Amino acid sequence: MGYISIQINKAKGSADTGASDHIERKTIPKNADPARTHLNRELVEFPDGVADRTEAISHRIRTASIRRKIPPDQVRAIRIVLSGTHEDMARMQDEGRLSEWCDDNLQWLHRTFGKENTVSAVLHMDEHTPHIHATVVPIVTGERRKTKRKQTEGKCTYRKKTNAVRLGADDLLTRERLIAYHDSYAAAMAKYGLQRGVRGSEARHTTTAQYYRDLKRQTGELEANVQQLQTERQQAKQELDEVKKEIKSEKLEAAKTEAKAALVAKVGSLLGSGKLKGLEADNRTLQGEVAARDESIELLQKQMERQQEEHSRQLVELQAKYRREMANKEAAHQEEVSFLKSIIQKAKKWFPLFQELVYMEKFCLKVGFNERQTATLISGKPLFYEGELYSEEHRRKFKTERAGFQVVKDPKDKAKLALAINGQLIGEWFKEQFGRLFSSVKRTVEPLRRGKGMGL
Repeated sequence: MGYISIQINKAKGSADTGASDHIERKTIPKNADPARTHLNRELVEFPDGVADRTEAISHRIRTASIRRKIPPDQVRAIRIVLSGTHEDMARMQDEGRLSEWCDDNLQWLHRTFGKENTVSAVLHMDEHTPHIHATVVPIVTGERRKTKRKQTEGKCTYRKKTNAVRLGADDLLTRERLIAYHDSYAAAMAKYGLQRGVRGSEARHTTTAQYYRDLKRQTGELEANVQQLQTERQQAKQELDEVKKEIKSEKLEAAKTEAKAALVAKVGSLLGSGKLKGLEADNRTLQGEVAARDESIELLQKQMERQQEEHSRQLVELQAKYRREMANKEAAHQEEVSFLKSIIQKAKKWFPLFQELVYMEKFCLKVGFNERQTATLISGKPLFYEGELYSEEHRRKFKTERAGFQVVKDPKDKAKLALAINGQLIGEWFKEQFGRLFSSVKRTVEPLRRGKGMGL
């Protein structure tokens, strides 16, 4: 049986934009696979007019009827990461129960913190282990804990309203409530074979930043090991070359010694000198030392060869492991690409206007709308806009006052889409603006020409 994983953190300040960029993949972390990012899912539907997580936090606070002024450093959101062990999450995915697991997590968040307060929940599938990033706005009612404590101590001179709506992250993150959250979450996840960790354990979850630091450290250690092996291999090769040179030199000296001994022996036999017999004894001793040295050199050479073989084996294993990992990633990438292509083909078949929506998105961005405004238009909702719009046909921008824009079906071809401004197709509107500009320029130029003719 595996274990649940739940991490709860505060988010201070007027905007939690850093976390939003990570959660919504506006920035891609190093441990995420871009080929799988399209599998991520937003589990909470935003209210009308709300485009992202940051706006959802502000919208909830703005509509919660909070009368007390919120200071800049007030905790506006609580970040919660929900998951299980990698093996258990992989098993759930293989069994096709991941969507059910997401629904149960969302129900637990609603029961624990309130449906309206749960403003965002994103399933991440592009990291090593599937997990959910949930965002809760800590809206509570009643007196603050500090106020109650002062009243108990007899220090409060007046009594505040007990049903006031306010932000109260400290009330939601007491030690007792954190323990209760772990207990209730474990009960909700028991059906998936997940259980609570040991109560009171000193074990701590690894934060995302710590994970990146550990991953970078491990990668650095691996690269250092490979570099060390290559250095040792080069040193071993150099030492082996030096040993070979020494062997040649020792053999040459031994040959010289033997030649000298033969010459001395021949001279001794001719002269019969007693000193020459002593030289023969010294020569035999020297030959013994040379033989011992040759044996030591041979042992050293064998040891160097074994070390070189071991280093070569380790290097080959590392290279093979790297190639396997790269091949697995490439295969997974190709599988995701094929899957994505099949989804696109099905989308074109099931939704005839799908391709038109893609074209319309590119057109809106080229005209001058930003991504958020384009998303509003593509969803079929009206958009009010004031600013400059670019006409590719006329290669210039035209300014518009606050006007209503909406994507509609082309009146001439119902199978296509068109962009309308105040009910008029954008192409016709561009032509009218260009015509007005041309007429204005013409009225300015003609009097100048007439005046020039009279001067002549």
